[in-house]
Amino acid sequence: QAQLVESGGGLVQPGGSLNLSCAASGRTITRHTMAWFRQAPGKEREFVAGVRWNDGATYYTTSVKGRFTISRDRSDNTVNLRMNMNSLKPEDTAVYYCAATLDHLRMNQPRTYNYWGQGTQVTVSS
Repeated sequence: QAQLVESGGGLVQPGGSLNLSCAASGRTITRHTMAWFRQAPGKEREFVAGVRWNDGATYYTTSVKGRFTISRDRSDNTVNLRMNMNSLKPEDTAVYYCAATLDHLRMNQPRTYNYWGQGTQVTVSS
């Protein structure tokens, strides 16, 4: 079992920045690949960024490369996952979810994730 709790969402103007955080805890959480997903109204949940559990390699969807940065800290049975989001655009508006998976090869597929946070709303609007 694991628990994931996101924080840091909010309302920001286009071109602004936000920092999301996810506090993850559980006996095996440090062996999970972690990622951020987002879901906009009427759209499917999509992969945003991920960090592989063993070597810390990071991956991004094309639309956020160069603007978003994912990072993590691990200790004992906790992982602190963060995502710095810069140059935000209205199309970044969505509910953002933190998630964890043991399927390290299919990081971008939400169906492989077995742990999810409750989500945090990010709204980019003037």
